[in-house]
Amino acid sequence: MSLQPAPRPLPPAVSLEEAVRQVRRRTQRIPGYVQDALAVDLSCATDEQEFGPQRTTRSDLPDPVEWAAHITQAVLEVMTGVRPAPQVVRWTTPEVYAVLARRGARVARRRLEGRTPAVRHRVAVHRVRVCEPADGVAEAAVVVRIGPRVRAVALRLDGQDGKWRVSALQVG
Repeated sequence: MSLQPAPRPLPPAVSLEEAVRQVRRRTQRIPGYVQDALAVDLSCATDEQEFGPQRTTRSDLPDPVEWAAHITQAVLEVMTGVRPAPQVVRWTTPEVYAVLARRGARVARRRLEGRTPAVRHRVAVHRVRVCEPADGVAEAAVVVRIGPRVRAVALRLDGQDGKWRVSALQVG
C-alpha cells in the first residue's frame, strides 16, 4: 500500500472579464512597477575615502609616550643601519618611510665601501615629552643617546587605522 498526498482543491474558476477587472484594480493601486535594485550612491565618497586610511580618535589609540619611545628607537636603528627599513613601513607614512629607507641604504652602502666604521652604537631613549594638539594627533620630543652622542628627535604621530603613524620626523 502506498501513501498518496491528499488532493488539493482547485481555486474556483474566474471568468475572463473578472480576471481583467482584478488586474486593473491591482494596477490602479500601484502607481507603476519598479524593479527592486540595490540603492548605491556612488557620488558621495571616493574609494580612497571608503577604503583608505581612516582617522582614529585618541580614545582608541595606545599611550603616545610609550609608543613614541619605541618607534623613535626603531626609526633611529633604521637610520644607523642596524634595522632594515621595511620593519617600520607599517608605522610611517610613505613620505617618512622614503626618507628612512634612503638614509638606511646610504649608511649600509658606506659601511660596505669601508667609509664608515663597522662599530654600531646602541640607541637608547632617555626622555619623551608628548603634547596632543588635536584629537588623534600627538607631537613628541624625544632625547636619545647614540653611542657617546646625545640627540633630539621630534615626531608627529597621527592616529590611523587604530595605531599611531609617524607623519613627520626631524632628527637634530
